[in-house]
Amino acid sequence: MASDLDFVEYVRDQVSGAGDVTFRKMFGEYALYCDGKVVAFICDNQLFVKPTAGGREYVGSVTEAPFYPGGKPHFLIEDRLDDREWLTGLIRLAWQETPMPKPKPEKSRKRVK
Repeated sequence: MASDLDFVEYVRDQVSGAGDVTFRKMFGEYALYCDGKVVAFICDNQLFVKPTAGGREYVGSVTEAPFYPGGKPHFLIEDRLDDREWLTGLIRLAWQETPMPKPKPEKSRKRVK
């Protein structure tokens, strides 16, 4: 089951105080970005936040699950989606502890003779 765009936009709006929050369709679902870093995924209308040490301390007891079969476990946020302040704090922590993506190498251009 794919995520509804309405749900994705709701989550983005909930965490909009964390920074420049955007989303992008990936693999049929969505990646959630904060200031250029992927901090969460939205799959099957569920929010999976990247696990970090600070996030684990912030959340306390948390359910972890992969957002696709065989994937790495992420924090599955189920009961606090409506708590804008708490959710924004978690996204900020995920952003702080997630490295910037590596720059993509430039594609070499083939010369046409």
